[in-house]
Amino acid sequence: MKKILIADDHHVVTFAVSMMLKNHFQNVFIDFSENYEDVKSKIRQERFDLIMLDIEMPGSTYTGMIKELKALQEDLLIMIFSAHEDDMALPYIKEGADGYLNKKCSHEKVIRAVECMLLDGYYYPLKVINDAIHAMDDKSAVHTLSEREFQIFELLSQGEGLIEISNLLNLNHSTVSTYKKRIYNKLEVKNLIELSKIYNDIK
Repeated sequence: MKKILIADDHHVVTFAVSMMLKNHFQNVFIDFSENYEDVKSKIRQERFDLIMLDIEMPGSTYTGMIKELKALQEDLLIMIFSAHEDDMALPYIKEGADGYLNKKCSHEKVIRAVECMLLDGYYYPLKVINDAIHAMDDKSAVHTLSEREFQIFELLSQGEGLIEISNLLNLNHSTVSTYKKRIYNKLEVKNLIELSKIYNDIK
C-alpha cells in the first residue's frame, strides 16, 4: 500500500485531490495535514511514500521545509503542490524537492504526476526542465540566493516587515536586516517595489 500525505490548508483542494487519487489508485492510504507542524509530527510517527506539499500552508518555512522533511525521512518523495506557476519550482528542486505541480492543472495531470512520482521518483514539468537547463548556462540573480536569503526574499516581497520575518523565522531583527541588505545587493535593487517586481516576474 502506498501512503500519501496531502499537506494543504484548503479543504476543497485536499478533498478533490484525495477523491481523484482514491478513484484511480487501488491500494492507497491518504492522510491530511493543515499546517507544517502537523506535517512534521505525522512524518515522525509513520512512513509516507509521497507528500504533496503546499508551500504557503500555515507554518511554512518555504524552501527550508525540504531539508527538514528529508532529515525526518530520507526516502520521502516531496512534490511541491503550489498555486504559483512553474517558474517558482527551481529553488525548491535545488533544495531537494522531487517534483513540482501547479494546483490549477487538469485532473489528468494530477494523476500523471503522482504516477510518475511513485514509479520514477520524480516529476518535473517541461518548463521546469527548460529553466534548469537555462540556469546552468546563465544563472539569474535569484538563483544565487542562499536558502535563507530566498526565504526572506519571498517574505519581503509578500509584504512582511522585518519584525514579522524575525518572529516567523526565529531570527534576531538585526540578522534579518543584514540578510535584507545582502539580498538587495545580490539582486541589485534599491527598494521594495523593485524587489517585488522581481518576485512577481518569477511567480
